[in-house]
Amino acid sequence: MMRNEISRQAAGAAILAATVLTPATGRADLAGVGFWLPGMMGSLAAVPGQPGWSMTNIYLHYELVAGSGKQLQQNASVVTGLYARADAVAFMPAYTFETPVLGGQLTLAALGVPGHVGVGVNATLTGPFGNQISGAVNDSRTTWADVYYLGTLKWNHGVDNYMVYLMGNIPSGTYDSTRLANLSAGHVAVDAGAGYTYLNPETGREFSVVGGFTYNAINSALQYQNGIDFHLDWGMSQFIGKSVHAGFVGYAYQQLTGDSGAGARLGDFKGSAVGVGPQIGFMFAAGQGYQGYLNLRGYWDVFTENRAKSSTVMMTLSFAPATPQPVTPRGPRHVKAP
Repeated sequence: MMRNEISRQAAGAAILAATVLTPATGRADLAGVGFWLPGMMGSLAAVPGQPGWSMTNIYLHYELVAGSGKQLQQNASVVTGLYARADAVAFMPAYTFETPVLGGQLTLAALGVPGHVGVGVNATLTGPFGNQISGAVNDSRTTWADVYYLGTLKWNHGVDNYMVYLMGNIPSGTYDSTRLANLSAGHVAVDAGAGYTYLNPETGREFSVVGGFTYNAINSALQYQNGIDFHLDWGMSQFIGKSVHAGFVGYAYQQLTGDSGAGARLGDFKGSAVGVGPQIGFMFAAGQGYQGYLNLRGYWDVFTENRAKSSTVMMTLSFAPATPQPVTPRGPRHVKAP
């Protein structure tokens, strides 16, 4: 019974737990933050779900802090003493196809993200037009991020689950190169990679890892192009009963090639980061044929280079088709003669 329940719950929640795509402030490496938000994918990332429509709602709280001794490029300005905070809510409809593709399960999703972002700096060393500026500067705005798309292809072989994915952004037009506060990237980016999930319903143990590469097009407003990034997200958890799992999550992020372009005032500026944190997830019935999933997880940087230190809290509430319950066959009904 436990084996079947964990398999059904995990399959229904897989796409929901794996596609936390919400953006953060300063998507470009200009502020030491890349297009990919570390920790986007976690536990159950590669487990196939059920065919049909699903809906995911995600709240993201994200903070960046860099001391006065660390220089970062934020849009066209070189700044020190950076503090940034973003609060955003993402809405992600997704559709999982029933017909296999290359023997796997195809899911397509899109994401829209309204949010509020605020940025403060203690000093701006070089302004957007080359002028020298000093003193505290603050900027905040409520706006929309870019539109994000995601495609995944997943395969299951017993306790082993495999995935490949492709994601990217469509500029929303809300990026403003003259402002410190932006939720959108200011350029097109494409990210591709693969993942693996070990899920053992007998023991209730799960481990997932997803790695990928990001290519960034040039930000024409700033003449700045971010380098190619590599990222590795992971999650591990233990099921407590059939509907609750808890454990840890983490990530590693490394910029492989340097930033370039006339606007790259700090040179190639390769960044890296390592972060860890806890997680807990709850699965529950959500009406006829659907199930819900509530997940809370957080990340804190334990190492950074050429990046502001970040802390992230994600809360996900999702609804997806439930795995059909097995039907017990019944024999003919016999009526005793009087």
